[in-house]
Amino acid sequence: MKRAAALVCAAVASTVYLFAPAQPAQPTTDVQASPPGLAAPTQKELAQKIVASAENGTLDWRSAYGYVEDIGDGQGYTAGLIGFCTGTHDLLTLVERYTRDHPGNALARYLPALRRVDGTASHAGLDPGFPAAWRTESRVPAFRAAQDVERDRVYFAPAVHRGRVDGLGALGQFIYYDALVFHGPGAGPTSFDGIRARAMRQARTPAQGGKETDYLDAFLDARRRAMLTRHPGVDTSRVDTTQRRFLNEGNLGLRPPLRWQVYGETYRVP
Repeated sequence: MKRAAALVCAAVASTVYLFAPAQPAQPTTDVQASPPGLAAPTQKELAQKIVASAENGTLDWRSAYGYVEDIGDGQGYTAGLIGFCTGTHDLLTLVERYTRDHPGNALARYLPALRRVDGTASHAGLDPGFPAAWRTESRVPAFRAAQDVERDRVYFAPAVHRGRVDGLGALGQFIYYDALVFHGPGAGPTSFDGIRARAMRQARTPAQGGKETDYLDAFLDARRRAMLTRHPGVDTSRVDTTQRRFLNEGNLGLRPPLRWQVYGETYRVP
């Protein structure tokens, strides 16, 4: 079961309509010329492992493509690589985009029902066959690739771009990525842009002439506050003993070896 899926879906529910249809902003020339940071293939792979340790309790992030379950969070079914939800529009967008390229897939027949239940917890028109159809289609390489593309379009690419604009290295870009996954995009106070805005009121970004460690410290403070505001009592170890640990170690490049704890488990990447 996805460890943080309920929280991710709840966060995205109020924000995904604002963001998902749009393409990531085009970087400026200066940003294009900067080092790839988290977008480098080895760094991107590492980022997926760290997120999976919090989302799935494993470093094997590819094991989540076929996951599907109603976890009782009021957002319908949670499924797939990054916790797409039938109640938060992102799962619908994924299936619509995939079906445009691959008509007749196992999920296409559920599109009318997915449109009807979008924004609700309802399973109307989805039961009993939708979970089995998701698992079946998730064995198809093209659908796995489609999940990768949607993850990158909505979460990963915007995080890397925003991080580079703010002058952040690989760790800062990862901190942005995990925040987008957990809180969802959007301008609300507990969504990504709201967290970033709060952090920028406390410290300048490197692009503004500030010190990177000071800004990231402020961002993690704002992130932790947003987590507890939205979900009082929530476990914040994905910030406290993961990202904060990397920051305190001065590992702004997010370079292995890495060791961290999340939800009571210890993980290592040599």
